[in-house]
Amino acid sequence: MASKEVWPTDPRPWGAAWRDHGRVIRETLGYLAGRVAGTVWVWLMIGIALSLPATLYLVDVNLARAVGQWQGNPGFSVYFAPGIDDERPRALAERLREAGGVEGVWLVTPEQSLAEFRRRSGVADALALLDENPLPAVVRATIAADAEVGRLTRLADQAATAEGVDEVVVERTWFERLQAIRDVVKRLFWALAALLGLGAVLISSAAVRLAIEARLEELKTLVLMGAGSRFIRRPFLYLGFVYGTGGALIATMSIAALLMAVEGPLGRLSASYGGELELTGFDPVFNLVLLASGVVLGVVGAIVSSNQRVRVL
Repeated sequence: MASKEVWPTDPRPWGAAWRDHGRVIRETLGYLAGRVAGTVWVWLMIGIALSLPATLYLVDVNLARAVGQWQGNPGFSVYFAPGIDDERPRALAERLREAGGVEGVWLVTPEQSLAEFRRRSGVADALALLDENPLPAVVRATIAADAEVGRLTRLADQAATAEGVDEVVVERTWFERLQAIRDVVKRLFWALAALLGLGAVLISSAAVRLAIEARLEELKTLVLMGAGSRFIRRPFLYLGFVYGTGGALIATMSIAALLMAVEGPLGRLSASYGGELELTGFDPVFNLVLLASGVVLGVVGAIVSSNQRVRVL
């Protein structure tokens, strides 16, 4: 004789699971509505934890863009021996244009150098007395602002081996400093992202833990009635989702307010150097990534807290 279940279960009708989720969402929002001050406080703490590394990321993006637009890109100048024929400088210029990582190559012939010197020096009459042009041909090359210092050095060394080259001057002092600054910013970004991300998880976990303690007797009753761990954890996962989403929105608004506050002074500073400021990076993709990060951190905190508490029920 086949065994029968004491409590037979019928198949759940279609849409019952969605109605279940809707009920849990309404209960979660009702819980938060009754604790507005505490909810806003959690949002602020998670928002601050997200906004600091996100701001460092925007600093790095705009720093790289500003340097890329500056005419002083890292590069080197190749000076040929005076009197060398024009074919060798042109051949080197063509070779550098074909090299990877080179943004621009300019060839200045001795005639062009002499004409520029006459125009700027104011001693054109004295220069007219010279029998021959004493100025050499010059090839200048620039590389990408985000390139490595080693790339600049290797290209300069290769250019120095060309026939007729007298001297190679590498302009990399400011470039090395800039690379060091960007390295510091990037390391700070990753360090703060890891540290404050963990902090956001702990904040969400602590807030969810308080919600669990507030419903502890109800949860114990559900366990006695046979409710599974997934059913018990579901409201708190939604709670972590709301905490993370609210924190991400607070972070987005904070960063937007910060950019509005510094845009005016930075614009005036850029204009004093003949440039035009255009802050980048704060776009829909950035906001979506920030929102997703907040949601993930909030849900992870809820999972950690609910798993720890459900085990002992």
